[in-house]
Amino acid sequence: MKSSNIGGQAVLEGIMMRNGGKYSVAVRKSDGEIAVDVQDYHSVIPWKAPLKIPFIRGIFSFIDSLVLGMKTLMFSASFFEEEEGEILTEKEAQKQEKQDRIFMTVTVVLAVVIAIALFMVLPYFLSSFVEKYTSSRTAMTVFEGVIRVAIFLIYVFLISRTKDIKRTFMYHGAEHKCINCIEHGMELNVENVRKSSKQHKRCGTSFLFFVMIVSIIFCFFITAESQVARVLIRIAMFPLISGVSYEIIRLAGNSDNVLVNLLSRPGLWVQNMTTKEPDDGMIEVGIRAVEEVFDWRAWQKENL
Repeated sequence: MKSSNIGGQAVLEGIMMRNGGKYSVAVRKSDGEIAVDVQDYHSVIPWKAPLKIPFIRGIFSFIDSLVLGMKTLMFSASFFEEEEGEILTEKEAQKQEKQDRIFMTVTVVLAVVIAIALFMVLPYFLSSFVEKYTSSRTAMTVFEGVIRVAIFLIYVFLISRTKDIKRTFMYHGAEHKCINCIEHGMELNVENVRKSSKQHKRCGTSFLFFVMIVSIIFCFFITAESQVARVLIRIAMFPLISGVSYEIIRLAGNSDNVLVNLLSRPGLWVQNMTTKEPDDGMIEVGIRAVEEVFDWRAWQKENL
């Protein structure tokens, strides 16, 4: 297997695939037609230099992924909003687009704040309940990490039980299967994609799991006496933790080293909750999204 560097995500009844400077969104409409939108990819970060610096680029890639993810999710949702609502005039459409951009910005910022509060701050305060039973900073840090991972797993498990998310996770599985099919040298068709793995080492789920694990290691080095200072340091470290986790995922996606594969295994296990087996129609959507931005035949010929 060799990394193609193509990546994507599931959206509402569809899949987004990004390859370098372009991305596509393929959506299965209610009438059965596959609608496709292909756009040039523009980073929200105006400077190119930080995107090339190890451990720094991961921070900006994380922000970019959130913005692009929200943008493509809103695009996919627009097809189903049109079916339920009235047809907008040009002026109303422009106003709606402006409102959508504001909503997207607020949502991304809110998502980051909630993530930090839920996975960085809350575990610290919950771990403080065992402080009366031990004075070991190591034990406290490990317990905090266990709580953090537990919250993450419970959160993923609960959202995976909802009907709409289940279908999104099926599309997530189709996205992984398409990429695995290409990277294992098979022709990209429904039959080959169906028998490919729904797990992939470069998945965002694995990235988030590594964030949980890396945070445990970083928290060992927090020695501040003040409780407020400890919380603030944890929040301040979140970008760096994201940057380190990004480098681990990047390494995992480009290596078949035994140790790297072993480190990737827990993240792949978690993907069993965030990826489900897709139906053939979903696979067709994934194939369409890939072929709009990636010449997989040329890539296989050159690399495999």
